[in-house]
This record gives sequence, C-alpha cells and structure tokens, in this order.
Amino acid sequence: MLPDYSIPVQEHAFSLNDLVLDSVADNDRLVGGLWVSILPRNEERTLETLKHAGEHGIVALKTTFLLGGNPDPNTWDAKTRELAEACFAAAERHNLVFHFHTSAGGSSDINNFIPLVEEFGKRVKIYLVHFGGGVSGHIKLVPRFLDWVEQGYEVYCDTTWTIGFGARWLMTEIEKRGVGADRVLFASDEPWSDFWSEYWKIYGAPVSDELKQRILYRNYEELYGNTKS
Repeated sequence: MLPDYSIPVQEHAFSLNDLVLDSVADNDRLVGGLWVSILPRNEERTLETLKHAGEHGIVALKTTFLLGGNPDPNTWDAKTRELAEACFAAAERHNLVFHFHTSAGGSSDINNFIPLVEEFGKRVKIYLVHFGGGVSGHIKLVPRFLDWVEQGYEVYCDTTWTIGFGARWLMTEIEKRGVGADRVLFASDEPWSDFWSEYWKIYGAPVSDELKQRILYRNYEELYGNTKS
C-alpha cells in the first residue's frame, strides 16, 4: 500500500501517509510504504514522516521526481543532499525498500538514476518502478541492471509499463546469465495500467515456470512477506 501522487500538489501524497499507517496497523494482511521527498521545500514533511519509518507494517519509502528535483546526486545542493541522506539512513536503519518512479525523459529518465544507484545501492534496497518506463530505458537498463546485481548492488524492479520487448528481454537475459531472478516483482499499476496485460507479460514469456512464479509472487513474499509478526 503506497500513497498516490497523481495530483501535482506537494502536500497531497504526504497527506496519505496517515492512511497507510492506520491501514497497516489495523490489518496484518497489509504492508505499506511512506511518501518522502528530498526537495528542501518538503523538509519538514519528510522529517516528520521518517519518524514513523520503523513502525509495524512499514516496509518501504516512495518518491518521484515528476514533482520536481532530480535523482542524480551530482545535481544536489547541500540541503537536498542532507535530506536525501536522512531518507537513505532511515531506509538503511529499518531495512526499508526505497521505491523510485522512473519514466522515459525528464528528471525521471533512467540516466539520472545510474549515479544514485551506484552511490547508495550497496547500502539500501533500491526499487526502480516501471523499469525505465520506455524503450530507451529498457535498452539502457537490461544489461546494466544485471551487471549491478552481479556487482552486489541491492536493486529491484517491476515490469509495469514496459514496452513490447522489455519484460521478455529482461527475463530471458536473467535465465541466460543466471542472475537477477530474485530482483523482479510483479505489479499491475492499476488503474493507470491493466492487471491482465501486465500479468501476461510475465506468464506468456518464453521462460521457465520457476522464474514466472518467482516474479508473480515468490519474490514479493521474500522481500516483504516476513516483515510482520
């Protein structure tokens, strides 16, 4: 369970953190992620949110750069870096997965995430939502993603919004190289995408049933399923 940020107002996604906290506290079938931002204008909201990072049922942090800023650490000023470090420190301390929205072009282009992964990806689990979100993103990410896994980076992804060949290429390369089978998760991105089209990207791929099962549910169980007691 994650806050929605489709309304382009900084306060909106933060306003849903309380709903996430209440929901995961009341229902042991749910786990959730908290909305954060490294934009200095959101410092007070983010620092208040991070106070709840270790609470029961919270397994992730989530942010996007569609609302401003850039994931490339080389572009950060001192205040931005200070706030980013606070977020990564909380994720590291509480073993949270840090979700980042990716898309083709603009600040969310995968090129801007490469230095972020390579600076923080051995400290914190980094989840690249949408796997680059477009053809150029897939072409850049498939070999690099698996290189990162081999090099010890804690990177994860899902295949929502992958275009045509993207999910298939990733999965066949996983089997060829023998790495990354535990780093891809199924997601539907409803209502912006469609559950069945996302499902068939995985289920219809020319790969083993074992890999399909890992992606469709086992990787989620291993990453998030044992966090509540």
